[in-house]
Amino acid sequence: MATPESEEFDLLADHRGWPTAFPVTGAWRSGDPVGDRQFLTLARPLALEGGGVLEEVSIAYETWGTLDATASNAILICHALTGDAHVTGGSGGTYTPEGWWSRIVGPGLAVDTDRYFVVCANVLGGCQGTTGPASIDPATGSPYGSRFPQITIRDIVRTQSSLADELGIDRWFSVIGGSMGGMAVLEWAAMYPTRVRSMAAIATAVAASAQQIGWSAVGRLAIANDPHFNGGDYYESPVGPGRGLAVARQIALVHYRSDAEWTQRFGRDPLDRLDTFEVWDRFQVEGYLDHHGRKFPERFDANSYIILNRAMDLHDVGRGRGSVVAAFDRYSGPTFTASVSSDFLYPPHQQDELAAVLRNNGRSVVHHRLESIYGHDGFLVEHDKLGPAVAEFLDKVDVDTP
Repeated sequence: MATPESEEFDLLADHRGWPTAFPVTGAWRSGDPVGDRQFLTLARPLALEGGGVLEEVSIAYETWGTLDATASNAILICHALTGDAHVTGGSGGTYTPEGWWSRIVGPGLAVDTDRYFVVCANVLGGCQGTTGPASIDPATGSPYGSRFPQITIRDIVRTQSSLADELGIDRWFSVIGGSMGGMAVLEWAAMYPTRVRSMAAIATAVAASAQQIGWSAVGRLAIANDPHFNGGDYYESPVGPGRGLAVARQIALVHYRSDAEWTQRFGRDPLDRLDTFEVWDRFQVEGYLDHHGRKFPERFDANSYIILNRAMDLHDVGRGRGSVVAAFDRYSGPTFTASVSSDFLYPPHQQDELAAVLRNNGRSVVHHRLESIYGHDGFLVEHDKLGPAVAEFLDKVDVDTP
């Protein structure tokens, strides 16, 4: 018998084009098509920054290009919150089939795979092949679910360091990433300064701000309040917490873009009839959010979203190091920073702060301001504006930096 809650959702599902039941998880799981993934299982347990140990960790990653004889041309790209290791290279990704930076990374592009050996790994705690909440806990034979520990950006970087060891890379030519990926870039410079020849940190911050933490908290609560979340132990249930995950995605999309773009793209144009003032009739922008909310649970996992989202909140390069300035004391390479003019989630003053910290340490910094109406997502969208700046920086590293 339908409950009032389920009746209301059936109405909304009808209206939004959402299914009445979402997939249990969009995580990649053993037995699913491998695509271009390669896998590494760490040789030893991973001790976590917050305490506890993951006894077994597998890393899924992809590579492009050829590592040269001296292993000096390797570039690590660190993906954002809902990205994956499929940066470029044809079909097969979950974020976008052709790769989420396919116009930045590739033959003859800004990060030229004819010149560099490019690596991208799915992050620890994620859901596209690297160990995360949907993975099997070797101690129980069941998915970790609620037992998966809270990880940090530093834990993610430790797994990437182990991958570099396995690939025979002592020092990256550059470590590049935006948003959460930019946080990992900064931690690479702080944790392994002699292993980073240069870095490019884009649309990111040295520490999560109060506003960023607030936005994140609301998204996590949307998931936790889904009646199918079950405290994170939903993998063996017939229905997963897709409703909550879809709403979390919608919340995020609002602050990933800008008012200027929403206004230019949608304005106040109606999608449904609005002359009768029905509460669930939609404007065009609502239809856009519904579309992307519906798709998201097909490719992502609710627990991973919570774990990684919280890892971003915990990000603070200065934590336990005395100060942000002290964190970069041992890093001597050049840095590329970039901000997006309309980004109100990671506003330009945060990248200005990063550039100032490094310059005050006597470091070489190239700071690029990307004029764009696309908000935080500008670094994923404005390929023609960002690509040339990245390419120019990498060329300069090749010439000027030992």
